[in-house]
Amino acid sequence: MTAALVRTPTDFEERLRHYLFERSEEGRAVRVGEKETSDQAAIVARYTDLFSREQIAALRTAEDAASGDAKERLYRLRSTCEGGIIAAELAAQGDALENAQLAARLSFKGEEMPLRTAQAKLAVLPSYADREQLGEIQGELSATFNADRLALLRAGEGLAAELSGQPDAIARSEEEKGISLRDLEAALVAASAAIDAAWEPLRTRWFDRLLGAERDPLPTSSHSAWMRRLSPLEATYTKERATPVCMETLQALGFDLAAQPNIRLDLDDRPQKSPRACVIASDPPDVVHLITRAQGGLHDYQAFLHEAGHALHYGGCDPALSYTFRKLSRDHALTEIYSYICEAITREPEWHRHHFGLSAVQAQENAEATTFLEAWLFRRYVGKLRYELGFWSRYPQDGGTSEGYADTLGQAVGLRYRPDAYLADMDSGFYSADYLRAWIRSAQLRQYLVREVGEDWWRNAKAGDILRGLFAEGTKPSTEEIAARIGYAPLDTAPLVAELS
Repeated sequence: MTAALVRTPTDFEERLRHYLFERSEEGRAVRVGEKETSDQAAIVARYTDLFSREQIAALRTAEDAASGDAKERLYRLRSTCEGGIIAAELAAQGDALENAQLAARLSFKGEEMPLRTAQAKLAVLPSYADREQLGEIQGELSATFNADRLALLRAGEGLAAELSGQPDAIARSEEEKGISLRDLEAALVAASAAIDAAWEPLRTRWFDRLLGAERDPLPTSSHSAWMRRLSPLEATYTKERATPVCMETLQALGFDLAAQPNIRLDLDDRPQKSPRACVIASDPPDVVHLITRAQGGLHDYQAFLHEAGHALHYGGCDPALSYTFRKLSRDHALTEIYSYICEAITREPEWHRHHFGLSAVQAQENAEATTFLEAWLFRRYVGKLRYELGFWSRYPQDGGTSEGYADTLGQAVGLRYRPDAYLADMDSGFYSADYLRAWIRSAQLRQYLVREVGEDWWRNAKAGDILRGLFAEGTKPSTEEIAARIGYAPLDTAPLVAELS
């Protein structure tokens, strides 16, 4: 048997850079519809020498002997090595699932379409009844992949438990994020309850306006994409103006995306392009992709600004940082702060007046719509975190079930969820907790910017300078370190409650 190649941390980090670049670019090509099939397994096969249990042991030994930033860098490299072994062993299985979903077709009103096209179409169908019908069809088709999704989840969980030495998924995630998920849950449940009085009339008013008089008392989640798009406002927030308005918005903060060739925009509409906007940081700060699929409506503007926050963060990190502190992080909570703070601009009434020529009254009403969306999504993610904590608490006994999914999310936001959507709706690694920590932190950061710069922070280059300084740190700090730096306790939800109330 040939001995496994064990690299020094520096050599491992450099080859890892090439590996992650190839995987990111492959994932991008599939996500944006440039490729019909995923070939991640072929990439993994080319780097079989990179990930091994021997390499993990060597990195752990170096980590144990280090301190400070060096220790943190080695922890992240070791954790990534563990993830690389999992990816290598599951790449073929993951490709098979991805390709099966890409190949899946359904028929709606005599038209055959890919599953992803159906998901995108739900955002633009004007008829309540049509959305109900298409939502049911696509939900049933999506659920046919649940056995494969669950098999992949179980295989990944088994490997993660083995490689980390921590069999408990919750405890493992808490160690990685450096937080207590239960303490986070308690703070967020209390915050969600604190906005109940404001949420109920807001929800009723906007459900009525967005879904019409024919809506059910408890609408299905098939209407989520339509509501997130704020479709009745589509005439104001046209698809054609989304890019120029968002570019102008960012320029007011001192960020000129058009002058940053390292941030590559993909705004085209393709049949197999995922409807979910994203940023893929293939090699920050040099290669960062900002990807959206505009369909008309205010959500296009929010999605662009949200992803621009990620892109500016990764594209603005100091190139002198080690690759680890430019690309790798313990979780996603830090970069989500910056996506949220950019998206928060759409909650400013004056932004609506300035760019769309609205009256003060109309601008206030449209800004309220964005607060409705923010409160809805926040409550939904609190529900997701609660469900996922229950899922993983029960997992050693039941192997992963939908118990509590539909009820928990339904009670949180007032929609009816399909119980069999529980796997399609689950992000890995408690990403829900990262989003929620970012919600807390971005509200704190906004309050800080108002205090330091003024109410017009969102169109003031001084705020942009503050953000630019944060972006330069790459992925190195934790979100809790950012909280301390701007004068807040990590679980201080008062600024968030104030924003959503």
